[in-house]
Amino acid sequence: MRALGRHLIVEYTNCSTDVLNDIVFLENSMLEAAALAGTTIVKSVFHQYSPQGISGVVVIAESHMSIHTWPEYNYAAVDFFTCGQETDPLVACMYMKEKLQSDCHTLQEIVRGIPSIVDEVLEHK
Repeated sequence: MRALGRHLIVEYTNCSTDVLNDIVFLENSMLEAAALAGTTIVKSVFHQYSPQGISGVVVIAESHMSIHTWPEYNYAAVDFFTCGQETDPLVACMYMKEKLQSDCHTLQEIVRGIPSIVDEVLEHK
C-alpha cells in the first residue's frame, strides 16, 4: 500500500443524550478536535434533524471529520480521516469520546491509499 492517510471509524455508545442533540456544542467540539489533531480547518456544515439527531462534517485540508448522532440510542458514528504525517486522528477520537461523555467506543483504523506491492507512506501535498 502506498499510504496517503489514516481513516478512523468510531462507534461511540452510552453517550449523553443532551450532548448528542446540541448542534452548537457538537460543531464546536468537532472543530476543537480537528484543531487538536493538527489539521487545517476549511469549513464546517452541521444539520439538526427533527425531532432529534445531528449530522455534521468538518472539511479539513487533510480530508474530513464527520459525525452522525442518534440521541434516542445514546449513539454517535464518527469518522476521522486525515492525510499526512503532521496530523493525529487518534487525538481527535479520544477528545470526542470525552466530549460525548461516552463510556464505551469501538475503533477501526483503515490505511487509505494506492494499492501497491511496495509499502510506503506518500507525502501529503
